[in-house]
Order: sequence, then C-alpha cells, then structure tokens
Amino acid sequence: MPSFSTEREIGFALHDVARMLRTFADQRARDLNMTRAQWAVLVKLQRCEGVKQSELAESLDLAPITLARLIDKLTASGLVERRDDANDRRANRLFLTDKAGPTLEKLGALGENLMGRALGGLAPQTLSSLRQALERIRHNLKTELQAGV
Repeated sequence: MPSFSTEREIGFALHDVARMLRTFADQRARDLNMTRAQWAVLVKLQRCEGVKQSELAESLDLAPITLARLIDKLTASGLVERRDDANDRRANRLFLTDKAGPTLEKLGALGENLMGRALGGLAPQTLSSLRQALERIRHNLKTELQAGV
C-alpha cells in the first residue's frame, strides 16, 4: 500500500468528507421536497436578495442555464420571484417570496441538525481550530487561483 504525505492524506480526507456531506445533505433535503442545489440557491438569496440572476450563477459556480432551471422550479413552487432590473432590461433580479420564510426556517433547522451530526463528538476548541484551518486553506486556494497558478 503506498504511503502518502500528511498533506496528501488531508486532501483525500477533505474530498471524502465533502462528498459524504453533499450526499447526506441531498438525502436530508429530500425530506423537505428540496434538492441540495435548490437549498443553496435559497440560502444565497437569503444572504443577498435582489441579486442579478447572472451574478448568482457566478457566485454559486453554476452554469447560467442550470441556475435558470433551478429558479424556474423555485418560482413554480412560489418561493422565488424574478423582477425586472430597473437599470438593465435584459437582466432579472431575484427575490424571496413570503412563502420562502417558513421553508428557510425548516432548511436552517435541517442544516443545524445535519452539521451537528457530522461534527458530533468534536470539542468546541477543535471546531474553532478546524474552522480557522479551513479558512486558511480557502484563503490559500483563492490566492493561488487569482494568481493564475
């Protein structure tokens, strides 16, 4: 069996944990007749309501057509509405409807439960250290990506 550096082992572990977390979130989102992708759109809109559809696609790292389909479904469910952009006739801005509030509350509780289960048994200090380490990794990668390396 090959031996890998600690850094490579951490890379494998991050990949596995992220994949398993996505799978777990997919399963749990289905309990609310939602997909993980729809959940992500709603939460992002909660944070930056009124965003242009094109900006939201970029921030979620989704193809514009993929986001358009997600928005279509969320609009049909009565959770999101498109509004014309006053400054750009070609653009839509996205807003949550009143119906989205209870859904977001359920999704928030689901997210807390999901992460509580995923992080179960870890001490508060360990969680704090883990958060700081992940922020450092994110910063390092963002710097490398911006540098074009």
